[in-house]
Formats: sequence, C-alpha cells, structure tokens
Amino acid sequence: MSDLNGTAQSTTSDSGEFAALRDQFGRSIEYLRISVTDRCNFRCVYCMPETGMQWLPKADILSYEEITEVVRQLAPLGLRRLRITGGEPTIRPQIHELVRMLRAIPEITDIALSTNGVRLPAIAPLLREAGLDRVNMSVDSLRADRIATIARRDLGFDPVRSATAAHDAGLDPVKLNMVVMRGINDDEVEDLARLTLAHPWHVRFIELMPVGDLRSLTWSHVVPTDELLARLNAIAPLAPSEGPSRGNGPAAYYRWPSAAGTIGVITPMTHTYCASCNRVRLTADGRLRTCLFGDHEVDLRTALRAGEPLEPLFRQALANKPKEHELLQMRIGGLKALSQVGG
Repeated sequence: MSDLNGTAQSTTSDSGEFAALRDQFGRSIEYLRISVTDRCNFRCVYCMPETGMQWLPKADILSYEEITEVVRQLAPLGLRRLRITGGEPTIRPQIHELVRMLRAIPEITDIALSTNGVRLPAIAPLLREAGLDRVNMSVDSLRADRIATIARRDLGFDPVRSATAAHDAGLDPVKLNMVVMRGINDDEVEDLARLTLAHPWHVRFIELMPVGDLRSLTWSHVVPTDELLARLNAIAPLAPSEGPSRGNGPAAYYRWPSAAGTIGVITPMTHTYCASCNRVRLTADGRLRTCLFGDHEVDLRTALRAGEPLEPLFRQALANKPKEHELLQMRIGGLKALSQVGG
C-alpha cells in the first residue's frame, strides 16, 4: 500500500508478524535478483552484442561485503528470496563465498543461481556446501556446434553433464531454460522437452525478448508459447503440473504422463505476468531496478558507501515500481543487453 505521499508501506498483522512490503499496486516484494558482474564468458545472440559493450569499472562494482550489507538491510523489510545472476556469476572469483555470506542472514529462506552452466561440474559441490539451494541453467541447444554458434564461443559446453553435476551436488530443483528462436533453435524444442522423461529436471521454454542492440532478432524470431505447446502435445498429451516445489518465477508448468520432470513456459511477449511481479533487481554497480524493462533506478551504492541507511531508498523505489513493462512497445529502459541486469 502507499501513504498519501505515494510511499510504499509495510504492514504488520494482528499477531505482530511482519507482512512483506508492497508496491503502489499492492504487489508483495520479497524477491531480489542480484547481478554480481556485467561480464560473461559467452556472447549469446539474444543476450549480449558480440562487440561494443563497455564493461563497468571494477571500482563501481559492489564487493561481496557490500552486496551482503544491502541484503542485510533489506531483509527485515520483507526480503526473503535471492537469485544471484550476472552477466555470468560463476566467472566472479570465489562466488561460493558470497553464497555463504548471504546464507548467514537469518531472514533469507531461498538462494538460487542463474548460470550458463559451464563451470557447474567444477563448482557445484562448493556452491551447495556454501548454502545454495538451487540452480537455473541456460540450455539453448543440445548440439555442440549450435551451442557455439548461439554463444559465439566454443567452450566445449555439455549441458547434460552440467545439469547432472548440479543434481548430483544436491541443488534442487534444476531448471533448464531455452530461449526459443525461430529458425535458430526451435527445431530442438522436442528434444529438450524429452529430457524430462528420464530426468527430474524442469525444462522451461522462454519467449524471445528482442531488446537493445539485439534488434537483429525481431518479432519474426518469436515462437508463441501456444504454438510450442501444440507441438509438444502432438507427441503426448500434456497435463498441468504444479512444477518444482521451490521457485519465484512466472512459469506455467506441464508434464507428460510418467515423466520424471516438468515442462515450463515463460511468456513475456504473448501473455505478460506483470500483475504478479514480486521482484526487484540489484545491478552489479549498486542500482536498484524495479522493472527489467523499466527506466526507473535508485542508486544504493552511494548511500551504502557513505554509511547511510538504505530503507528510505528502497521504499522510494517501490513507490515508483511501474504497473507493467513496456517491452511490447519496444521501450527497454536504456538497456543495450539483457546481460546488464541478469534477465
């Protein structure tokens, strides 16, 4: 709710328990996506231009201690769930130590990681031991040559090996995300979905979001979710599913008969889900972004480094969180690439 000045307010129940902060439209905000770097070891065609990106200076990027302090100050206001993103978060040294620091904050109940998966075979056990709960992994193809083409890098990435490593380390649920692009990888939708028959993984198909300097990917490359589901239903009837037991996102889930895992769809282009948005984003240089494709940001880094409290800035940000994104109108909040905010 808001007061007469439009400031987001918290509420307390009759039992004295804290009720999460709500924005001006009544949405409960309890989920923070934390970008720890704007850099990546891939240059995926839908996420980052191949050239021309100007990286943030090291001095501008929040330290692990600063990120932890942001969360420590926001957690008593209702923050409960975290996702560590990039760029590619696992290229930042000792990323498991950040997980360990965040895990020590009592109010935080869930910590997830979004990654391209390249380093998971090496570090998945470290991440789990440090307190990471689960992982989302980008899998835009199962073919080595096509992975290299989409990522514009050939790192010998084997997505099934990486997903297996995450599962074996105890990171659960394991979610595999494909950005579906017509004429580029949409012919592999069925193959990726079939992974759910034998593995307890959650394969999710995401509609392409053409943004920023990536306008070579247009509406003609978007595969509507209704079309995708029709193709999968032609293999075997899909039934609605509850999906994974833990998650913060907007996916709708389905399951084939007797399948070990589920199939999810995320529809930012054809069926927006802004009305249930429960998240804000912290950029690697310490700006709080209230909408992925909005242009409203609040600088937390300056106050943080000056030793000033962050609560007033957080409340200010929520009071200005937009009702919905404007991606369909190709308004993208100044983004050159999705990698700048971790998606």
